Amino acid sequence: MNQPNAIKLPSILIVEDDFEIARMLASTLTEANMKARIAGDGIEMDSCLHRGTFDLIVLDVMLPGEDGFSLCRRLRASMTVPIIMLTAQGEEIDRIVGLEIGADDYVTKPFSAREVTARIKSLLRRAAYAPAEQEVRRPLRFDGWTLDPQRRQVRDPSGARVSLTTAEFDLLLVFCKNPGRILTREQLLAHTHAGLAGPIQRSIDVHVGRLRQKIEADPSEPLLLKTVRLGGYMFAATVEPA
Repeated sequence: MNQPNAIKLPSILIVEDDFEIARMLASTLTEANMKARIAGDGIEMDSCLHRGTFDLIVLDVMLPGEDGFSLCRRLRASMTVPIIMLTAQGEEIDRIVGLEIGADDYVTKPFSAREVTARIKSLLRRAAYAPAEQEVRRPLRFDGWTLDPQRRQVRDPSGARVSLTTAEFDLLLVFCKNPGRILTREQLLAHTHAGLAGPIQRSIDVHVGRLRQKIEADPSEPLLLKTVRLGGYMFAATVEPA
């Protein structure tokens, strides 16, 4: 008799030098049916990534040796894995910098392990753990670009794949589904959960700015992602099935 396929548990890498914090979060993730691995610094993180793959990385800013910002830049240059950054309470500049260099979300210390777990689940649903929702989506085309929701891939007019973070991809998908419609920052946050832990306006603006850097010919004079004064944003491209 054939055995049913084993359920693949999400694998989370926690890069945190405070062992008590890391152990507390790992324990909560295990209770939530996830696998957790702890790395105390960038060297241990690299070793873990060399030995296996992870579905999401929780990354502390203050680490011995190479700091979290540097590690985030390095990770984002080579992979699209969702990243949640842990920052010191009240350090807004840390949170903004984290989003600007490619983090998908951030949480300030001290934090609730269950809150972080909820954020992890939210990001995972929007990445690789929503196959039923992705299967009904068709690829879309705009201004020569192609967005494939099932594979979560974006290709430029030349056919080259462009790397987007989870938050950036989710934002672009929402815009493609609503071309010509003004979307408020609150609506964008509700659809994407981008930057859940911070001020709505600043978090969404940072992600939109990064998205413009990747899809606009001139990000300083955007033709696709328009800012609507006192409104939000509007996707000005014509979107059609690919």
